[in-house]
Amino acid sequence: MNTVKTIDVQNFLNAHRLSSSQIWILILCFLIVAVDGFDTAAIGFIAPAIRTEWGLTPGQLAPLFGAGLFGLMTGAFLFGPLADKFGRKTILMVSVALFGTASLVSAFAPSLESLVLLRFVTGLGLGGAMPNSITLTSEFCPENRRSFLVTTMFCGFTLGSALGGVATAHIVADFGWRAVLILGGVLPLALLPVLWLTLPESVRYLVLNGKRTLEVGRILGRILGRIAPTEDLTNARFVVPERKQAGFPASHLFKGGLLQGTLFLWLTFFMSLLVVYLLSSWLPTLINSTGMSLKDASLVTAMFQVGGTIGAILLGRLMDKFDPHVVLGASYALAGVCVALIGSSTSTPWLMVVAVFCAGFGVSGSQVGANALAAAFYPTASRATGVSWASGVGRIGSVLGSMLGGTMLSLQWGLPTVFLIVALPAFVAGASMLAMGWTRSPQLQVSAGTLRS
Repeated sequence: MNTVKTIDVQNFLNAHRLSSSQIWILILCFLIVAVDGFDTAAIGFIAPAIRTEWGLTPGQLAPLFGAGLFGLMTGAFLFGPLADKFGRKTILMVSVALFGTASLVSAFAPSLESLVLLRFVTGLGLGGAMPNSITLTSEFCPENRRSFLVTTMFCGFTLGSALGGVATAHIVADFGWRAVLILGGVLPLALLPVLWLTLPESVRYLVLNGKRTLEVGRILGRILGRIAPTEDLTNARFVVPERKQAGFPASHLFKGGLLQGTLFLWLTFFMSLLVVYLLSSWLPTLINSTGMSLKDASLVTAMFQVGGTIGAILLGRLMDKFDPHVVLGASYALAGVCVALIGSSTSTPWLMVVAVFCAGFGVSGSQVGANALAAAFYPTASRATGVSWASGVGRIGSVLGSMLGGTMLSLQWGLPTVFLIVALPAFVAGASMLAMGWTRSPQLQVSAGTLRS
């Protein structure tokens, strides 16, 4: 008589080294957030060409940007709970199909009003794709490397945004702004068949919901591959150390000891994305106001993204080795100091470059780390909702940040004052991370299953 073997899927992932199957999942999610980044950034790069063709004023263009951000926020709130109910892969593919189709149709928009509506729909898909990519990646990673792998995967967003700028500069000149939106639609739609055929559903989700047990065995068997070819999974019972919860997934974010952590994460995301979007939107203009050419100001601003990418990778590694709350708290504090320094270094270009790089390292890199922290904090039943809703709250901060820069410019404050004010939310985000670490109970950390006390 065969003995049924019980396998905890997370312990299984922890016990084996990273396989080619897991690396492929990381690559697919990397590509998803890369095309996400391309589509998110595209509208900013093609806005001048749209304005020229349709004879628009800057004020008339504003709804075009606002619609995309509002769509991102709405998509995050909508698709997170759906992913916890219907599966990460299913909702991820729906999100990719939605923003790819909407971007493609946007290329043929006959008016500003129709383009604004389509940018909102595009934002819906973008807002669902990013958090679900983080969630799916997180659930296939061994715990001791989770933060590093999630933050590395998320660097695809930065790469996609940067490539969007390079591609747009050439495409608009030769083919017009509509060609950029066509490319932004074709890329994700071309990725869909690959996702359908090769991207597996989260094994944690399948086990928790009692679905497709044979598929769980096949997925884990592919992960084993050549690592342990003799290990038999055909007669196994798969488990996770959690129970399925009834009710709307969002309600779980405020139960079972998760309330304080949820509120601290929301505060962190709100303050962090406020700073990220304020600096991304207004830094070239603020630096240009000191007398530096717009070209040089743009190059200096690029160091913010470079710093953010390097910061995301290094901070992810540190989060796996040390208390992630302390790592992110210290990093946000560093960002606050460096943001304040930008306003006092306008007469010393090299110092400004260093300050902008370190600000990006601290705030943008920490924001990516906060995504990994959120994915590790929530249990499987509400993980997609937790990550998505934190992102949605952060998007409110991003809208405020985009508006705040113009308000401060209109008040004609000096740059040291402006950047000192911008630094304050970074310090708040750091304090929020430290407070989250101090208030989390050992029991909750065990149930979340990943973070060190």
